[in-house]
Amino acid sequence: MNKQTPLPGGKVWLVGAGPGDPELLTLKAARLIAQADALVYDHLVGDGIVDLARPEARRIYAGKEASNHTLPQGAINTLLVDLAREGLSVVRLKGGDPFIFGRGGEELETLVASGVPFEVVPGVTAAAGCAAYGGFPLTHRDHAQALTFVTGHLKDGTVNLDWPALARPGQTVVFYMGIGAAAEICRQMMAHGLPSMTPAAVVRNGTLPSQQTLLATLGTLPHRIVEAGIKPPALIVVGSVVGLHAKLNWFEK
Repeated sequence: MNKQTPLPGGKVWLVGAGPGDPELLTLKAARLIAQADALVYDHLVGDGIVDLARPEARRIYAGKEASNHTLPQGAINTLLVDLAREGLSVVRLKGGDPFIFGRGGEELETLVASGVPFEVVPGVTAAAGCAAYGGFPLTHRDHAQALTFVTGHLKDGTVNLDWPALARPGQTVVFYMGIGAAAEICRQMMAHGLPSMTPAAVVRNGTLPSQQTLLATLGTLPHRIVEAGIKPPALIVVGSVVGLHAKLNWFEK
């Protein structure tokens, strides 16, 4: 890959790194990482993915963990513009898919306002990777005819969501960044109509060798999370598809 035609400088590629397992990178993502002049990468980019970059490529960590942001989002936006204006080919590497709770849209708005050209390379989002490796489908004709992705941590720090819509039967709901609000999420889902015995799961470090899948119900999930010491990064999945884990689990056996 390193021997291919160099990428044009003064441009940014917004690239999804997938859910963690480096082999879930797209071919295009791997090629761009291997050719870039500069790599700006997040905390959730899987181990080994950054190593695909050329030895001389500039590597800049811009990870954001709960209450610990290496660079504020505004500084990241400005950094991308500055690197491109240096004439560099820049890969902005984000865990999962950059447009699914990855704030990729905010970064592109800054690039547009600054006149910096860009391309977008989608990635396997965390929900798809965690469900596949967690041993349950996100949709199933007998269980879920709809699928909803929702953030468990709003910009203002609240969890003020459309609970009546999220608590409807016949769907799977995946909460990104929801571990810290798990008790409130479960309380609201039950208060708006879902039975306490509704299957729920947490998948931590999805698609990685350290993956941990915790099975519970809405009524027991908050206690189980505390009991097991689950910390981010992890997703919460609510819906009867979770009950298929016992039959379909393949990765953690």
